[in-house]
Amino acid sequence: MPLPDPVPLYGPEYKRDPYPLYARMREAGPIHRVLFPSGVTAWLVTGHAAAQRTLADPRLGKNHALGNDGWRARASIMPEPQHSQLQVHLLHQDVPKHTAMRRLITDAFAPRRVEALRPRFQEMADALVDEMPADGQGIDLVRCFAARFPFQVLAEVIGLPPHLAARFRREWGKVVAPVGPTDPGRPAYEALLRGLQEYIAEVVADRREHPGDGLLSRLVTARDEGELSPEELDSMIFQLLVAGQEPVTNQITTALVALTRHPEALERLRAEPGLMPRAVEELLRLDSAFELTTWRFLAEDAELHGRRVPAGDSVIVSLCAANRDPERFPGPDALDLDRPQGPHLAFGHGTHFCPGAALARIELQVALGTLIARLPGLRLAVPDDELEWIPAVLGRGTAALPVAFDVTDTAGTPEGPETPDAPICPRDLKWPRT
Repeated sequence: MPLPDPVPLYGPEYKRDPYPLYARMREAGPIHRVLFPSGVTAWLVTGHAAAQRTLADPRLGKNHALGNDGWRARASIMPEPQHSQLQVHLLHQDVPKHTAMRRLITDAFAPRRVEALRPRFQEMADALVDEMPADGQGIDLVRCFAARFPFQVLAEVIGLPPHLAARFRREWGKVVAPVGPTDPGRPAYEALLRGLQEYIAEVVADRREHPGDGLLSRLVTARDEGELSPEELDSMIFQLLVAGQEPVTNQITTALVALTRHPEALERLRAEPGLMPRAVEELLRLDSAFELTTWRFLAEDAELHGRRVPAGDSVIVSLCAANRDPERFPGPDALDLDRPQGPHLAFGHGTHFCPGAALARIELQVALGTLIARLPGLRLAVPDDELEWIPAVLGRGTAALPVAFDVTDTAGTPEGPETPDAPICPRDLKWPRT
């Protein structure tokens, strides 16, 4: 069947498994018009080679000012004054401003620095596993681990003090999801947005009054010395808090789902933990939490991969589709722990390559290694097709991840518990616990 124009990119079936659709799109050509649930139409690039060229194309800018009226009417929906005050972070900047702002954060996420913190991250992961029920009954790994570990790591890396970390609300991360002006959930969305903005103001005031050597303190100093505007400072903190942890949460879930679908790979990792760095790269390639990139725009009408794209239309790259391009990765739908390492695009490419990639890799190695080693017989506690995939436009992950694991008795014999009807956590957890 021919593909519709535009191709709809929404719905439970699409979010559960977008890869058959992406395969059809790749076969039909490298770029297609697509439709998002908000009503926004965009141009989606799917092939690996085309994706690399697009992500490095100097004609494409990230600044929202380049978007045309049609895009702005449906996609630029964060209300004022928050849009002007929170949306001028790195993802929406072009050179040279992007270069200057990025330089302020790169040292905090440098590979050598975050590698030195690995033992501390391991302590955090072990402590969270220690809190899990000893009976191995159905546990929501999102609530008990995947949503807590990345935030604890982030707070450590950026210098968010414990008294502020304890007050962060995970639901503030939902403010990046499109909620249009006529959506019945708009009042709740705007309330979350105001709450997050007030929290950011508190973080800035606290770091100014009690400066330290962490990234947040350095950013406040950069603002006070004129390197950043107040809006740029707030936006960078917004980006760190929202984009610095939720994608890792989601990537932990996609990786664990993939491993439960390939139990032979899971058991091999249990037996050969030294394979974990290679396994993380393959799991990132197979099902990335960054499914789609954010918007890019042409300043004037131009040809892109054989199609005429109007100025100000949004151009998006499907990182997931590119990472399963058979021209770059033979047998792309398989989880192959022995696959030769290659340039997957899970962290993007070019100027906007994720500055936290080294940190995310270490987080995933520690998280998956800890869960596999300490939860014998790790498996889903519900049928695979009952998992609820998050409805996020740009990301992939599961809203919850009910699992069970075997309990080892004093003789060392695994005892497989019965799976309960509903996943549980050990107690009424407040998120995050620091």
